[in-house]
Amino acid sequence: MSLVTAALLGLLGLFLLMFLGMPISLAMFVVGFLGLLAVASPAAAFSVLTGDLWNQFSSYSMSVIPLYILMGEIIFRTGVNENLFRAAARWVGHLRGGLAATVVLASAGFAAICGSNSATAASMGTMALPELRKFKYDQALSTGTVAAGGTLGVIIPPSTVLLVIALQTEQSIRHLFVASVIPGIMLTLLFLGIVLYLCG
Repeated sequence: MSLVTAALLGLLGLFLLMFLGMPISLAMFVVGFLGLLAVASPAAAFSVLTGDLWNQFSSYSMSVIPLYILMGEIIFRTGVNENLFRAAARWVGHLRGGLAATVVLASAGFAAICGSNSATAASMGTMALPELRKFKYDQALSTGTVAAGGTLGVIIPPSTVLLVIALQTEQSIRHLFVASVIPGIMLTLLFLGIVLYLCG
């Protein structure tokens, strides 16, 4: 089997597995493993399975990621996100569209604490969406604001995505975190500007 044929079959199999509902990470793992079996050899495929996979999961540096997610869960359970929401509401709640702007500011604050975009979106979504519905905000604006605010967890330090990038490319985590502060603030301000413009 040629490499081009194997690649095309691998892509087809990947999309088929995703279409059937398999998680993307698991689908990529299965296709990659079967591709190595077909193109290289069973020894190479099992070497990757036993060696590289274990090295990734046993990495000391990567152990910080589940701890970030645990920290986000603790913050959610202790009600810190509600305090962030109330503080943000005091700053921008009086403006037209202030509740949607509050979601953006609170999301930025939560992202700066836990570093996870999924935890930020889940936390703000469960708390803010009922409030936005109660005050008759447009559904597209409400869900868009929560989704956009959730993405701030990718860029505002301490971001788990930046951490993975730093570890995989052997860059300085501190330098990446420092470099992302200004873009994170700019993105938050841009989101606020768009929300206030749409509601103005």
